[in-house]
Amino acid sequence: MTRNIAVIRGDGIGPEIVEQAVRVLDRVAALYGHTFTYTDVDMGGNAIDKWGDPLPREMLDKCLESDSVLLGAVGGPKWNDVPGPMRPEKGLLRLRAGMGVYSNNRPAKIWPQLAAASPLKQEIVDKGIDFLIVRELIGGIYFGKHETVSQNAEAVAIDELRYSESEIRRIGRIGFESARKRRKKLCSVEKSNVLDSSRLWKKVMHQLAEEYPDVELSDMLVDNCAMQIVKDPSQFDVIVTENMFGDILSDEASMITGSIGMIPSSSLGAGSRGLYEPIHGSAPDIAGMDIANPIGTILAAAMMLRYSFDLPQEADCIEAAVSAVLDSGYRTADILPKDAAGCKKAGCREMGSLIIENLRKG
Repeated sequence: MTRNIAVIRGDGIGPEIVEQAVRVLDRVAALYGHTFTYTDVDMGGNAIDKWGDPLPREMLDKCLESDSVLLGAVGGPKWNDVPGPMRPEKGLLRLRAGMGVYSNNRPAKIWPQLAAASPLKQEIVDKGIDFLIVRELIGGIYFGKHETVSQNAEAVAIDELRYSESEIRRIGRIGFESARKRRKKLCSVEKSNVLDSSRLWKKVMHQLAEEYPDVELSDMLVDNCAMQIVKDPSQFDVIVTENMFGDILSDEASMITGSIGMIPSSSLGAGSRGLYEPIHGSAPDIAGMDIANPIGTILAAAMMLRYSFDLPQEADCIEAAVSAVLDSGYRTADILPKDAAGCKKAGCREMGSLIIENLRKG
């Protein structure tokens, strides 16, 4: 198999962690007889510095011409004062919209080797943490009209939240299909006691449920869901929700697994091309220090192999290698316990090398 991957190294620790993911992909390609080629793409702060635009059209076109996109992280305080439409994060929003990836899928799964790192009580962790958050990605308040106007001699900020039936239906279908492949439980999260958009969301989800009689659908208000994720995460299988709620809940869910450095995500649309990235930020305070955790990015590459390239054995190979390295006691700084007995600290590049050494063809 030959595939071209658009690589966005980004800002902060982005280039360091992406380098390790690319090294892992190259080794997997050698093991299984594939060819992966890479097209470098500028996006975020580095694109602002180089081109005066967080995502020039030429760079978006490179992503659209690729088979999938691997992203590190973008942004940082260096670009805090640039105009709103030119901020690094706007490049990411434009990339998602340009690629038509409307479904962000983020697993919340605790690795057994890191169970002690969860901030939750042991008896809660022991019940299990293994669920998926399906977040609508290119609609809602992040893509609505934003303006600040003057009314009665004071500034008034307005952010528009819109959802159509078709937008809700397509992300809802992803939620049901995902649940069907797991434990057949889907929790639809909204704020229907307050918001019209949420009342429409709930109505459409229940209409869809008639097409999926084998999936158990439940409804939950977003504030209650935030509480339940820390009270009893074992109750969840798949959560489907709108853009802003999903942004917040998926960050909360990542923290109960021990470290955001371990969590990958995929963003998918109608075709096989996807956008794959770790969930953490650019961490500019540790950039260039060789201490960042590359595992989230490496696991994002594994998700790319699984979901966009239909290479499940290769994805399993990467995940097994990560597990083997954790079993050996190696930890980057973010997952190194205070009582480090039996653990060995590894830097970013060393962790990548260790995972490569443990790759075995299945």
